[in-house]
Amino acid sequence: MLFAQRRGTAWRALPLVAAVVAGLLLSPVGQDRASAAPGPSFTNPAVGAPNSADPTLVQYNGNYYYVATTWSSDVVMRRSATIAGLRSAPEQLVLRTGGTQMWAPHLEMVGNRWYLYYSVEMSGAPRRTHVAESAGTDPMGPYTYRGVVNLMPNNGWAIDASLLKLNGALYMTFSAFHADGLQSLYIAPMASPVQTAAFGSRISAPTLAWERQDGAVNEGSFPLQRGGRTFLTYSASHCNGPNYKLGMLEYRGGDPLAQSSWSKFANPIFQRNDANGVYGPGHHSFFTSPDGTETWIAYHANSSATQGCGTTRTTRVQKISWNADGTPNLGVPVSTSTVLPGPSGETGGPSRVKLRNRHSGLCLDDYNFGTAPGAEVRQWTCNDLAVQDWYLQPVGDGYYQISNGHSGLCLDNKDWATAAGSVVQQWTCNGLAVQQWRVTAAGGGYSTLVNRHSGLCLDNYNFGTAPGAEVRQWTCSGNNAQLWSTT
Repeated sequence: MLFAQRRGTAWRALPLVAAVVAGLLLSPVGQDRASAAPGPSFTNPAVGAPNSADPTLVQYNGNYYYVATTWSSDVVMRRSATIAGLRSAPEQLVLRTGGTQMWAPHLEMVGNRWYLYYSVEMSGAPRRTHVAESAGTDPMGPYTYRGVVNLMPNNGWAIDASLLKLNGALYMTFSAFHADGLQSLYIAPMASPVQTAAFGSRISAPTLAWERQDGAVNEGSFPLQRGGRTFLTYSASHCNGPNYKLGMLEYRGGDPLAQSSWSKFANPIFQRNDANGVYGPGHHSFFTSPDGTETWIAYHANSSATQGCGTTRTTRVQKISWNADGTPNLGVPVSTSTVLPGPSGETGGPSRVKLRNRHSGLCLDDYNFGTAPGAEVRQWTCNDLAVQDWYLQPVGDGYYQISNGHSGLCLDNKDWATAAGSVVQQWTCNGLAVQQWRVTAAGGGYSTLVNRHSGLCLDNYNFGTAPGAEVRQWTCSGNNAQLWSTT
């Protein structure tokens, strides 16, 4: 491909090409989500020491995002398309808290923003919960600090916050000290993701014998909802010993702020397993597999009964199941020598492909080697250059995000258009519906590509056959100009 052959003309369909790419990459589409294969196998720990205690792991748009205690004032994040790749994924600084030390970050999406909650001490003041808000839908940020979440009277100590969405309202659960001196679980109503509507009220105290080993503690709560039921799982006993473990409450109806609305399960649901060499498993989060069919737990644990609350703790993950009565079954913590299949629907990371139109025989191409947002996409004679390499990343529900190997930009439905003839461009990847494409097999190794926002198909505009031919979005018809194959 020669620059001399690429001249600026009145081609206005450049952005459309990008859309095509997305669909094509999905070529083996049309499979039932329930039949998705497991991801690459792995062994625990999923993330090693030192920045691996108190983990939150979320799955979003085909990637896992991971945060944990860092033993510094900074919040760092890892991103990986697979659990197997999480251990070697680089840490990226996402927030400088300015505190003495940061603990137990919690990542949650509300609306179209991510919120990062974390416990921090500021110049010797009580440890409290702070919050930062993302600028967009990228969990990696950038983040803007939004202040302290005022959970207890008199600027009181309040840690390990997580959000609970219940009965159409938003609540925050957290750990704080009661007047009786017990570190307990509390819940507070939220006026917004960054502001409480009232101080918290206690819903659980460490009164059972298994909650009081090495110290009476209830902390690290995390919700789990299924089949119309709401469970609140939490860490019990003190992390200094090997008996740190998980307990569970269930919401029984009524006012969520009343302790009487919650019932505590009599026994722990996840605890040490000496045979497997796992001690003090706790402070956890739950996440779903990329295909949405499985629930997984991420937790920290030690490999020795003599280890405690420090940097020896590492993050482990494993799949959970459900009992016949509808309650979660977390099983037992597996050993670090146990090989586990990855979550269902993992792709092992984006695949590099070429996308070729059935009518024109041309490949989707980053026209004129563009690298800036708004860069054109057209069809060109198929070649081995990076401008025709496209990477497909699943984002859930059968949709994919497509990025170019040369520009690093994503195929985008320009200006959120919905009319036949709408153009496609390359743009900074953002995870929005205008950058998501469904691929549907049409036989013979070809597929159609449909934009999630517009509902239109990627189309070889005006049935072009010459290098530089346009691509746009058009009403889906199934003709050869709307069929794309990997080459």
